[in-house]
Amino acid sequence: MLTVKDAEARAAALIAMAAKAGADAADALYIGDASTGIHVRLGELEDVERSEGETIGLRFFLGRRSASVSSSDLSDDALAALVERAAAMAREAPEDPWAGLAPEDMLLKGRGPDVAGDDGRDPSPAELKERALAAEDAARAVAGVTNSEGANASAGRTVVALATSHGFVQGYSSSSYGSAASVIAGTGGGMQRDHEHASTRHYEDLDDPADIGRRAAERAVARLDPGKLPSGRMPVVFDERVGASLLSHLIGAMTGSAIARKTSFLLGREDRPVFGEGITILDDPHRPRGLRSKPFDGEGLPTAPRALVEAGRLTGWLLDSASARQLGLRPTGHATRGVGGSPGSGATNVHLAAGTVSRDELIADIGRGLYVTELIGQGVNPVTGDYSRGASGFIIENGAIAGPVAEITIAGNLVDMFLQLTPANDLAFRRAINVPTLRVDGMTVAGA
Repeated sequence: MLTVKDAEARAAALIAMAAKAGADAADALYIGDASTGIHVRLGELEDVERSEGETIGLRFFLGRRSASVSSSDLSDDALAALVERAAAMAREAPEDPWAGLAPEDMLLKGRGPDVAGDDGRDPSPAELKERALAAEDAARAVAGVTNSEGANASAGRTVVALATSHGFVQGYSSSSYGSAASVIAGTGGGMQRDHEHASTRHYEDLDDPADIGRRAAERAVARLDPGKLPSGRMPVVFDERVGASLLSHLIGAMTGSAIARKTSFLLGREDRPVFGEGITILDDPHRPRGLRSKPFDGEGLPTAPRALVEAGRLTGWLLDSASARQLGLRPTGHATRGVGGSPGSGATNVHLAAGTVSRDELIADIGRGLYVTELIGQGVNPVTGDYSRGASGFIIENGAIAGPVAEITIAGNLVDMFLQLTPANDLAFRRAINVPTLRVDGMTVAGA
């Protein structure tokens, strides 16, 4: 894997080769990564994984015709062949009126902010094994746990460099660490499983492995002997582990491609409340040590913190250059991409701002409801917003969380769900998308 400086030089050299081959415009993206993963089960080492790879991709433009080609061979001969192949493909490609690089006047000038994305650590496999064993040991020590699916710990580093024919050349590196445990409680047909995981940019930010294991075990034990929940309309409360998925649906519906293709349930709602007036949702690509923090987007535009939803209303769409041209707008610095194909768009570190009441206060007036800790299936229609997913969790009775329940379906429409959403005040920054406990009134629950 190249250093950031060498990766920038390699991407810039590929652009020079493309220009020499007749490209009207071009961009090149290098991604190199290396990772180590350790998996243990029942106190024994089960698997050790080490992977390293690097790939470079080229977009070659001839007018409005373009082609994308990538290679994992970065030798001079391989890159020369890559440019030749991209040029030949571009000559045969259909014209795309929206294709092209990002506007030159919008490119990041100078170095972007330091987002503290790389701590420079390189924990040894032995250290990672110790962490995985400690997590599983703590989980198996909890009464009621009968088996283990194992625990793991991982460490990795990624280098990204982007170069364009209109003068942008920059790169950055990021580190990543993870730890997880998954265990089984109970016996026979009554067995239940649950898990816990943590992901960070800095090694020192990882949770204590014993805490990870203990949380996984306590969740599995709490799910034993699930009952049934009568069907009906009732409040549904989403645990913060699963509530983030609601924002994933929002972000997908805000992307430029969904809006340009008219495949978003948010179309026509630009000037109407989408959430309650007190709801604010923020995207912060500059959060220090954030899991998706980055100084520039996939097209070289500067990233910047932004409210996606303010006082319950959308502030606009998430646009790459192609979708922005199609919509007659300007790109917003939200381009995302891999080494192959054209950029899309998306968000970075997103969170829904905390509310003013505790979780207990949020559920205190619920006579009967559902507290969801797991969602199953992908029953969401991005065009209409219709929402139907399998779920399990706990019944809420008389304002308190009671026994476990399973084999439930929850349904609604995201438009209505967002308007009926109320957050608690227990927001914690642990993931790329973070939410507090969320309550959604009036959902349809199909149980017993």
